[in-house]
Amino acid sequence: MATAPAPAATRRWSTLLLLPVFLLLASCGINTIPTLEERTNAAWSEVLNQYQRRADLVPNLVETVKGYATHEREVLEAVTEARSRVGQMQLPADITENPELFQQFQENQQALTGALSRLIAVAEAYPDLKANQNFLALQSQLEGTENRIAVARRDYIEAVRQYNT
Repeated sequence: MATAPAPAATRRWSTLLLLPVFLLLASCGINTIPTLEERTNAAWSEVLNQYQRRADLVPNLVETVKGYATHEREVLEAVTEARSRVGQMQLPADITENPELFQQFQENQQALTGALSRLIAVAEAYPDLKANQNFLALQSQLEGTENRIAVARRDYIEAVRQYNT
């Protein structure tokens, strides 16, 4: 025995009941977008703060090394130049949406990271410098800042991942 098709009134009621449920579920995702966007922006701000903290340590570190490693002018100039490029770059609020500018920002940060690594390697050749308390404190702050940068970048990547899903 075949079943008779549902009357039009039953279909209408089903549609009317399902429509609010669908709209409610759809709006749940839309309401989280601003929250996730703010979380992403806050995470990016933290990345920028840590990069700035590192850049602020560079002049003191260079001056301390300069007093001991006078023959390492090339390394000191490379660090100073890399820090200068980082400091001169204007960062608009939408830098993460501008691929070319973002790429330049990342390249400048990587250049500073490389220059600082060479500076620390040079310092290993100067026992008096390695014993200097100011240098040790700056080196410790730099290591801590590099760790903070890594954590901030990881948090930013996670925030972007959540925003994109």
